[in-house]
Amino acid sequence: MKKSTLVSLALAVLMLSSAALTKALTPTARMADAQGRFQLEQMVPRSFGEWEVDTRVMPLQVDPATQAKLDKIYNQTLGRTYVNRSGERIMLSIAYGGDQGDNMGVHKPEVCYTAQGFTVRDGAAGRLDTGFGTLPVKRLFAEAGARQEPITYWITVGRKATMPGLQQRLQELRYGLSGTVPDGMLVRVSNISADAATAYALQQEFVRAMLQAMDAPARTRLVGVFEG
Repeated sequence: MKKSTLVSLALAVLMLSSAALTKALTPTARMADAQGRFQLEQMVPRSFGEWEVDTRVMPLQVDPATQAKLDKIYNQTLGRTYVNRSGERIMLSIAYGGDQGDNMGVHKPEVCYTAQGFTVRDGAAGRLDTGFGTLPVKRLFAEAGARQEPITYWITVGRKATMPGLQQRLQELRYGLSGTVPDGMLVRVSNISADAATAYALQQEFVRAMLQAMDAPARTRLVGVFEG
């Protein structure tokens, strides 16, 4: 057999093997399909503790182009503003995607706010004590003119909250290697304030009260399963 023919056969075998391996490692089981249906609008209570929805104020609205991108990524979104008895307001934004595989991903507030003309700074990892476990979060400070908005957000991949970036990708990879396409959640809370430390404390108080008012399945949807 000619050398060129042997080389061609070898290449063909390698290509077929590569295709077979790729297919074998491509996740096919969608976590979203295995879990019960839910609606963010019903899952998140409209009032809890000292907080209730304030219909007069809406969270940050995105431009049509950005909204079109979000519609491709997420299956459900929820935006509300809550007010407490002291008149303090917290803006809540939640986005759920049934496919957080390679072709999908969360739309981080750093990108979203910048696209709306904000300057975003002070991005730092943090920990939020929920009362049920400690949640890994990222905190930002966004400014646009006189508007100053401290932000706390977290991401879930499957049944675990994770920091955006490398940890998020590693979590997605773990699911992928097990043949599972994970779903995911991005939860953002913010308020208008020039005092970031006070704002973050108020946001933690809000999150704790919200989770306390939710049943266990809904809470798991929002923050994942805590270890330990």
